[in-house]
Amino acid sequence: MPKTLLRGLSAAAIVGAVGDAAARWSDADFPPRVRATQAIEARLGYSTPVVEYALDRLFFALRAEALQAAITDELGSLAALDGPVERAGRPAGFARGVDRVAIVSSDTTIGVAVMPAVYALCAKCRVVVKDRNDALVRAFFDSLVDERPEFRAAAVARAWAGGSDADEAALLGTADVVVAFGGDAALRAIRAQLSPTARFVPFGHRASIGYVDAAAVASASARARSALLEAIATDALLYDGDGCLSLHALFVAGERGAAEPIVADLAAAFERVTIEFPAGSPDPQRAASAAAYRNLGTFRAAGGRGAIYAPAQQSATIAFDPPRDVPPPFLARVLPVYPVAGPADAIAYLAGHRLPVAALGVDNPRAPEALAFAEAIGAVRIARLGEMQAPPVGGHHGGAPRIADFVRWIDRE
Repeated sequence: MPKTLLRGLSAAAIVGAVGDAAARWSDADFPPRVRATQAIEARLGYSTPVVEYALDRLFFALRAEALQAAITDELGSLAALDGPVERAGRPAGFARGVDRVAIVSSDTTIGVAVMPAVYALCAKCRVVVKDRNDALVRAFFDSLVDERPEFRAAAVARAWAGGSDADEAALLGTADVVVAFGGDAALRAIRAQLSPTARFVPFGHRASIGYVDAAAVASASARARSALLEAIATDALLYDGDGCLSLHALFVAGERGAAEPIVADLAAAFERVTIEFPAGSPDPQRAASAAAYRNLGTFRAAGGRGAIYAPAQQSATIAFDPPRDVPPPFLARVLPVYPVAGPADAIAYLAGHRLPVAALGVDNPRAPEALAFAEAIGAVRIARLGEMQAPPVGGHHGGAPRIADFVRWIDRE
């Protein structure tokens, strides 16, 4: 694998080029984005507003100043990527990017490989991304080449077959760092192909959950209550529940009698949010599974156990007080709502099913009890409800560093 020409550029120039390319992708009428939008819709079955929302969230956030702030926070300075930088009480340090980075994309999350690829490129690594057939990453890389031709040899996106693909095995076996998204079996298979000295950055499947207090919701103003319920509906409906940051379960603290009216109002919020983010064309098998879950819940409700709400012409399902002996269903546009006495009940449920948690969605992320709750369930992010699907550029995705994994420090004493 040849060395990247990015080593001849300053980190500031690379960051600026990325920001300029992302600015062009922030325009919904930018031709490459229009083509990518159509391809993503065809691949995932999402509606146009949902795909547009995802691309806005991705590229609006990808600004030079945000990248520079995240890099400076982790490495001490942007200049450390260019050569040794003096540091108080420590030897001068050079955060030299590794030579070879391979990134294996997620099947569902839109553009999830873009962010690690960008940070690896800022570290002046050569990056190869396993792209999906919507070719979003490849199209963005083409825009980087338009900004600076040096990206042509450094930023490569291509599809590969997986399994016994000899090219893939060679790439993974010689990479210095491999970032991979997927299930446990896929991550184990990838890890087995790596060099013993390679750094592996895995992002396995995780769930995200929400927590609200019934009394607080009931006492809120009508406007605040409506906004909160629509925020919950947005996190549940966006991307049809796919991805680690989708809302997969909601816990409502308080008496069952206080929680049930909230769920009825939440169904109305689902109706309103569905107008903004309509259902796409789901996989028939997934749609059938969601319908079967809804039918079973209706049968249980007829026997006095729980309740089922099917807002938006049954394009979504809210299951109130579903069985506790099974984990959340992880089905398209299906949200189970569990009435609990308090955080301890929710913690016990998550621990009992050994659910790895990505994000905890709450009304007030800065509340001390939110931090204690997140620590107890192993969440790596606390987000305001309605913003669970919009992680910041400088945040630690999956609890991992943004750029530190792509560099090896050289100390000059």
